Amino acid sequence: MNTNTALLIVDAQYGFMPGGGLPVADGDAVVPVINRVAPLFANAVLTQDWHPANHVSFAANHPGRQPFETMLLPYGEQVLWPIHCVQGTRDAALHDDLQVPQAQLVIRKGFHPAVDSYSAFIEADRKTTTGLAAYLLARGITSLYLCGLATDYCVAWSALDARAAGFDVVVIEDACRAIDLNGSLEKAWADMASAGVKRIQSSSLLQGNLP
Repeated sequence: MNTNTALLIVDAQYGFMPGGGLPVADGDAVVPVINRVAPLFANAVLTQDWHPANHVSFAANHPGRQPFETMLLPYGEQVLWPIHCVQGTRDAALHDDLQVPQAQLVIRKGFHPAVDSYSAFIEADRKTTTGLAAYLLARGITSLYLCGLATDYCVAWSALDARAAGFDVVVIEDACRAIDLNGSLEKAWADMASAGVKRIQSSSLLQGNLP
């Protein structure tokens, strides 16, 4: 078990599961896959979307606006989302069936009311850091395997920022699901490939076939 490698589990929360505030199709299917690969990793980090009710990304907080519209905010273009993962609610909770007892850290993101945060590393203003890169470097982690929700938003942004921070990055494709809004999934995979992010299936990982 490689101590220089960590599993980064992105937003495996009820808000992104069927019936949640921002459901990702088939989102709950990632949980058993994550549970199968998690024992391969001595190091694991969880992220948790953690929004205040007045969060700027919620369409409901912009009169006349509808979910999935975009608007320009001080830090750039923002997709407006349905209300989801509000702090302290069941919607924001990590899935009960998630089995990653060795996880040493939970990174909460999106808690600043005026800025969204898809990435586990840097918020959408591209300035505010979560501190995750410094934590991983302090632990001697050099390689990250990503899984969770959603492939084309929080997983992709986290993968790209991890590459920019100097980590080797692999996305476990079948341990993720996508929103796929206006071609966002295809674009995300293209962006990740250009940045040197690798893709793997959990079956290959379980067989020891590392990229």
